[in-house]
Amino acid sequence: MTTKSPSQKQVIIPMSYDIAKEFIKDSSSHIVNINHALKAIKSSTIANFIRVENKDIIITTNIVLLGSDLQEIEKYVKNSLSSDADKVLPARLPQYKSYLKIVDIPFISKKTNSCNEIGGILKNNHLFNNIVLASKPHIIKMSPKFNMSIIWIDI
Repeated sequence: MTTKSPSQKQVIIPMSYDIAKEFIKDSSSHIVNINHALKAIKSSTIANFIRVENKDIIITTNIVLLGSDLQEIEKYVKNSLSSDADKVLPARLPQYKSYLKIVDIPFISKKTNSCNEIGGILKNNHLFNNIVLASKPHIIKMSPKFNMSIIWIDI
């Protein structure tokens, strides 16, 4: 199962909240200038709007970006923030995080259902040959009255 993540039609540019707030004041002219820069490199990408979320500027586009488009947008943002350009981190695309949910596993006790034991069982199963665990499995007892558990695995 995959959680709802940001659209891939976005560029995330991390920076401080103060710089982002200052940048967003002129968002309409930034959109026009970004679109001119993209047109200059013969890109079919169009920037639709800019918003600030946490400490990031998020630029939403009409299509999933190519590497050259991403670099062009990052270059424009850094050039427009010339005095603060060194405080702007590299632009990136959103990333997805996937989970695997295994249900109806017998829950005997905390000791017998340890994360290390679950990880070992998964590694010995041919279905999980090409899966890399991003963190320890999360074991949740379904209910105090049931002896079944659910295991969440970040992959």
